[in-house]
Amino acid sequence: MSAAPIPSLRFEREAWRQGAKRVAGVDEVGVGPLAGPVAAGVVVLPPRKRFPWYETVRDSKVLTEAQREELSAQIRATVPFAIGWASHEEIDRIGILPARRLCMLRAIEQLPLRPDAIISDALDLPLPGVRPVIDGDALSVAVAAASVVAKVERDHLMVAYCEQYHGYGFCRNKGYPTPDHKRWLQLRGPCPIHRRSFAPVAQTSFQW
Repeated sequence: MSAAPIPSLRFEREAWRQGAKRVAGVDEVGVGPLAGPVAAGVVVLPPRKRFPWYETVRDSKVLTEAQREELSAQIRATVPFAIGWASHEEIDRIGILPARRLCMLRAIEQLPLRPDAIISDALDLPLPGVRPVIDGDALSVAVAAASVVAKVERDHLMVAYCEQYHGYGFCRNKGYPTPDHKRWLQLRGPCPIHRRSFAPVAQTSFQW
């Protein structure tokens, strides 16, 4: 099994060389869960500063929870960032791919400044200066940082939902389709934040 890639500033430097001063990375998390929203993070990197977390940031999927929490705190303390959401109702209404774009656009709208260039994790966006990069969260420092802040924020929300909707293990599975989550879904039926358009939920909804 090969080691995970180390994100670099390759794409950010290309944008800076082309005249962009504020380069943003945007990524979304929570695509696969059966419950809860999809969330996007966006961070903006300045051209002539380098923060220590650049060396340790990775795609959020390859980090431990403790590593994500520590990195998210460092990122949020040093660079402009924002979070955007698309709810489970919106996912059911428009589909997961449009919802992914929607939460990215909402995150960018929430920024305190307008980026000159945007590196997106694979998705094209109807904005100027967007560069979609396949596996951007593994290859770009800015996109990896965005994935970390989004993952931490969404996980915190799912822990709060765990207190509100007992019996599904949201504190542990964060809404993802683990065997235990699917078993509890079969036993209890869906709760208000389950995505009715996703097959495992739709099947149990029919039963109930």
